[in-house]
Amino acid sequence: MIIDGVGDDPTRDGLRDTPKRVADTWVKFFQINEKSDDEILCQRFHVHGYSNLVLVKNIQFSSFCEHHILPFFGNVSIAYIPSSESVVGLSKLARIVDKYAKRLQIQERLTQQIHDAIREFTQNDGVFVVVSAEHMCMSVRGIMKPGSKTITRAFSGKFEIDRNLIIETQQLIFDTK
Repeated sequence: MIIDGVGDDPTRDGLRDTPKRVADTWVKFFQINEKSDDEILCQRFHVHGYSNLVLVKNIQFSSFCEHHILPFFGNVSIAYIPSSESVVGLSKLARIVDKYAKRLQIQERLTQQIHDAIREFTQNDGVFVVVSAEHMCMSVRGIMKPGSKTITRAFSGKFEIDRNLIIETQQLIFDTK
């Protein structure tokens, strides 16, 4: 239908198998992780006496805009402050990003879902999530402004009450060194 809709011939050599290739690609991309957030984040490691900031930055992701079904991609930085003597396995944070990115999505919801999962299923005194992404719906259609970035953030706990903690965390996230 899309090929017909743009006025091309779906029986043309280069397009004949395109619908199947697109369907196969989408099936692979939209493999929604059926594991619960608690299952993903359950691996914790005991760390005696550590209750300072943990930051994993520049977790690469790609997703598809639910409005235009065009990709958006960028990186996620996740900071949290453990409230017990345990920390979450670092790869688990990246798995949470993938879980919510691998679906039709909007960046604002993606940011909040990542934040909420980490907030709810880890023992912490605060969570700070920043997502920076380029949206193809802005870069290749409509306004056509390639290279523009959208930045969203969600935070809770100590990050809500300690402005210096927010500033320090943002400096760590956006430091290019």
